[in-house]
Amino acid sequence: MGARAARRVDGVTPTGVRADARIVARSDGRGGTALPVLDGEGPLAPRRTRASGSEAKVMLVGAMSGPLGGDRFTVDVGVETGARLHVGSAAATLALPGQVKGAARYDVRLDVADGGELHWLPEQLISADGSDLDVTTRAELGTGAHLVLREEQVLGRAGEQPGRLTSRLTVRVAGRTLLDQELACGPGAPGGWDGPAVLSGHRAVGQLVLVRPEFTEHRPAAQMLGECAAVVPLAGPAVLVSAVAPDALRLRRLLDEALHRLG
Repeated sequence: MGARAARRVDGVTPTGVRADARIVARSDGRGGTALPVLDGEGPLAPRRTRASGSEAKVMLVGAMSGPLGGDRFTVDVGVETGARLHVGSAAATLALPGQVKGAARYDVRLDVADGGELHWLPEQLISADGSDLDVTTRAELGTGAHLVLREEQVLGRAGEQPGRLTSRLTVRVAGRTLLDQELACGPGAPGGWDGPAVLSGHRAVGQLVLVRPEFTEHRPAAQMLGECAAVVPLAGPAVLVSAVAPDALRLRRLLDEALHRLG
């Protein structure tokens, strides 16, 4: 586990950087959560931070720039029965153009057992001009699992055009797919991504997914949250909040407001 190839001082390896991080959360039997696995090297450095009650907290620290063209990053998170885990990141992830041809990949795999709880709340992903990145996030949950998942993408830094960004989000509960959506933006993306039916000229887009067993009986109703965010019940114990905004700050405010309203 860890970075299998590193950038050389005099350039980039022919195949880019390969890096993995793995986190496993397990009940410690005393009302808290232990982290028997906390591995990662190179660009992916998970660090345990101060716990809060029964919840363990981990921060992903970016130890290198990227992802750049040709890089392959993978994060695996497992939350076992009775464990509670909060994962954030120390800073935004900045996708940049690289010397290696081809898209970079960033794959996130989240597994939450029945009775486990995960809050996956990283900072924004920024798609810089000239970058090319494919992101996949796949969450597999047990029947009684809890999940709070936030994704935020910012298309370009201030005053620049975005790179190409493809983001796919899949959520499954007890083997049943509740959500499987993909958004492609930037150069080479299918036409209309910036039109009124998708981003409508906005440069920040985000999703908030809440999975809770109690939503089976008492699921929030579909509703608009102002002009740029909507709550959409899914076909299971889950809701999706989708939002767009002119910038990252206003997007975060929209998603924070939605989380507060939904409790």
